[in-house]
Amino acid sequence: MPPAAFDELSLKLAAIGQRFYQRDWVLGTSGNFSAVLSDSPFRMAITPSAAHKGMLTGAEILEIDDAGGVIGHQPGRPSAETLLHLEIVRLRGARAVLHTHSVWGTILSDLHASARSLTIEGYEMLKGLDGVVTHDHREVVPIVENDQDMERLARDVRARLGEHTAAHAFLIRGHGLYTWGATLDGAERQVEVLEFLFEAIGRRSQHGDRHHP
Repeated sequence: MPPAAFDELSLKLAAIGQRFYQRDWVLGTSGNFSAVLSDSPFRMAITPSAAHKGMLTGAEILEIDDAGGVIGHQPGRPSAETLLHLEIVRLRGARAVLHTHSVWGTILSDLHASARSLTIEGYEMLKGLDGVVTHDHREVVPIVENDQDMERLARDVRARLGEHTAAHAFLIRGHGLYTWGATLDGAERQVEVLEFLFEAIGRRSQHGDRHHP
């Protein structure tokens, strides 16, 4: 993908924040989003720390380098989870990374923590994930223990994604979803697909049925 203009990506990230807020996926100051601007030198657009995504504007988006340092003299600081975004880009070749804090993603990340993953299969909606062409697909979403030490959490994410090379996403326990894409639009589509699946699984489990036939 050719490098996109920073202003254009900033507006797109802000618009995603507003859409996700309206769907209750990034309430309060939760969630963070990023998109790669260029590879050489590496530059990424990312949401600032503690920003309310429902009121986010393009002017608040920050430009950072491959160490997470802010380029120029923009006010604000990058998301506390910037290291996770950079790790995902390096590991998966992603061009965009989106992180949500939905109710269902949070609940399922805790309910399935002992298994260290959430397995999803048999749902037609799985075909919305990159490279998946049939409902007869088994998606394993790794669950990583939460940690306020971002360097240690980034190492844990690296290890779990190394174990699950086909995973399209991961959950942080009691925290939320991370997914990515080759484009910002693709990453947004995967959030929509996965959040739908989380809610479907969560609602089924409320009725005593934890497994999709």
